[in-house]
Amino acid sequence: MIKNVVILIWLVLVVCCHPGSERSAASQRPNIIVILADDMGYSDLGCMGSEIETPNLDQLAQNGLLFTHCYNASRCCPSRASLLTGLYQHQAGMGFMVQDMGEPSYQGFLNEKCVTIPELLKESGYQTIMAGKWHVGDDREHWPDKRGFDQFFGIPQGGGLYFYPSKFIDRPIYRNDELVTPDSSTFYTTDDFTDEAVKFLSDSEKSEAPFFMYLAYIAPHFPLQAWPEDIAKYEAKYMVGYEAVRKKRFERQKELGIIDQTVDLSAPEYSFWDEERASVESQKMAVYAAMIDRLDQNIGKLIQYLKSNDEFENTLIFFLSDNGATAENVDRSPGSEIGTSSSFTSYGEKWANVSNTPFRNFKSQEYEGGIITPMIVHWPAGIQESGRRIVDIVHIMDIMPTCLDVAGVNYPGEYNDRTLSPLSGQSIYPIIKNEPIENDRLLFWEHMGNKAVRMKDAKLVKSRNGEWELFDMENDPTELNDLSSTNLKLKDSLEALWNEWAVENEVLDWPLN
Repeated sequence: MIKNVVILIWLVLVVCCHPGSERSAASQRPNIIVILADDMGYSDLGCMGSEIETPNLDQLAQNGLLFTHCYNASRCCPSRASLLTGLYQHQAGMGFMVQDMGEPSYQGFLNEKCVTIPELLKESGYQTIMAGKWHVGDDREHWPDKRGFDQFFGIPQGGGLYFYPSKFIDRPIYRNDELVTPDSSTFYTTDDFTDEAVKFLSDSEKSEAPFFMYLAYIAPHFPLQAWPEDIAKYEAKYMVGYEAVRKKRFERQKELGIIDQTVDLSAPEYSFWDEERASVESQKMAVYAAMIDRLDQNIGKLIQYLKSNDEFENTLIFFLSDNGATAENVDRSPGSEIGTSSSFTSYGEKWANVSNTPFRNFKSQEYEGGIITPMIVHWPAGIQESGRRIVDIVHIMDIMPTCLDVAGVNYPGEYNDRTLSPLSGQSIYPIIKNEPIENDRLLFWEHMGNKAVRMKDAKLVKSRNGEWELFDMENDPTELNDLSSTNLKLKDSLEALWNEWAVENEVLDWPLN
């Protein structure tokens, strides 16, 4: 009898004293972490065919779910608005960027008709934490703490900052209300965003409440800046040129089953590899790879913290990118050493074409290269049959209703005496539970006059100054064979649906007057 009592006391002490166990035992609702990369291409992760080392994300994909047909809103601010609110960006007031364009759907900050994930989860007992780039409202009254976050560390106004200070852009850093002046010898945003997020969690370890964390990295958005030791891993890798790297990624995607064997690679956006510029061009891609490598290292750091505090098993993690790779050619520092704080350059459309393998086009466009992203979902305690590759069509605005679903929170018709727009996203919780879902939804896109609509395997897409093109996405996912002239009825039907959606969502002709 005494022996049994001693054993029982020992068990109680172990459970009560283990870091994080109080929070884990107190609630069956999962912690939720949404990790957003910035301007990362479809093929930039190891699990998507890349040569870049991303072992932590690859492991999450292998032990979780890898969505190969997740869509975003083609650019940073619109995608962030959709992620946080479960709405199309125009519904949330973010039809363009953070500039107020004088119209309600283009006001440049989250409007009163939307509610955010942290606002609703906080109301239901979640701790809410954000680190990183906000970029859905620059003015103080629109910052994260005004939209549901208890804790915030990062840059309210946007990205473009890695080392501090930057001689190219002014990006003040805040910890909640406090303006932060980092140690310039150690600061690098990817590292510090993670460290501050972990510190917020560590400070809240005694709380019994689950947490929602939004970790919005700047990487790998330009400028190309990285730690020397990370760059060194890739310096010789890209001297082979665009074609060799792109071809190898495409072959790897077919080996992995990401792309069907019958799929054709889209046409290259480069004509040849200029040997005279080879060292410069290879250095650009080496730094870009280093930035993604460091991003993965930091996700590993976060995972290790969760494991050490017994939080990993019941933490639902999402990882995705806000848009495809960017074709912007930027160089504000000619002659400087690429990768250092004295350089401000991008890697340009040729390497972006490699990043977006096998698709055509880039960020801000509505072809696949601009709007498709891999999405990794990991949740040991909640996923039924892990390791699945998901081909169902999902959208970044589905994250909001999924978070509410797993947390047992209903989306309200009103919030703080404000009437809300109904959700446009739909929960993917059934997919997590390995249950079938309806896959005949309509999805729409618009940014700066670039347009698209997808209905099942039919996609209609249009550049601002171009004509509508129609594609069979099952047989032609890289959008090479325009069927608009041979299937006018379907083209007209989809165009009519897009026009109807545009009116309902207050989408205006571009450029706005």
